[in-house]
Amino acid sequence: MKYYKHESAIVDEGAQIGEGSRVWHFVHVCGGAKIGKGVSLGQNVFVGNQVEIGDKCKIQNNVSVYDNVYLEEGVFCGPSMVFTNVYNPRSLIERKDQYLDTRVKRGASLGANCTIVCGVIIGEFSFVGAGAVVNKNVPDFALVVGVPAKQIGWMSEYGEQLDLPVTGEGIAVCKHTGDLYTLEKNRIIRTLSERDDS
Repeated sequence: MKYYKHESAIVDEGAQIGEGSRVWHFVHVCGGAKIGKGVSLGQNVFVGNQVEIGDKCKIQNNVSVYDNVYLEEGVFCGPSMVFTNVYNPRSLIERKDQYLDTRVKRGASLGANCTIVCGVIIGEFSFVGAGAVVNKNVPDFALVVGVPAKQIGWMSEYGEQLDLPVTGEGIAVCKHTGDLYTLEKNRIIRTLSERDDS
């Protein structure tokens, strides 16, 4: 086994878990799950059968990643945040054939106790504030908060709010990376700085 599994965790036969991942106390991973490399599954996490979790994701304590949820590389799921997969659930009516896909793109952060209503796309490097309820798509780099979630700004890849208006035009530079963020037509265009990574 190329990943760490706490003795209290249950990993069903058939589950795919990448090298260097960590499966902590009381986690349950279903047999159809596909989990990448370097992923951390915190205490009491549940991962369904029809779930894909990309490399280097961090799923904090008490998060259930239900069927039809897809997380790209580097997604952060804060403690006790919630995914759904049925839009209008009823205990007395079977709706397993009505699961809606939820996609969280690369580098996005989902704050503690937020709720992601199924069927939405959370954009790259976007940031959902703690306790927010997301019921529509979130643009790349957007910062959303509240119930229902409303965009209040833009975030850098580094994870800090950019000095840009929500709408209109503007330019901001990340003081940590030197990357340039240009707001045009209500979307962010990022230009990487010429960094020496050697």
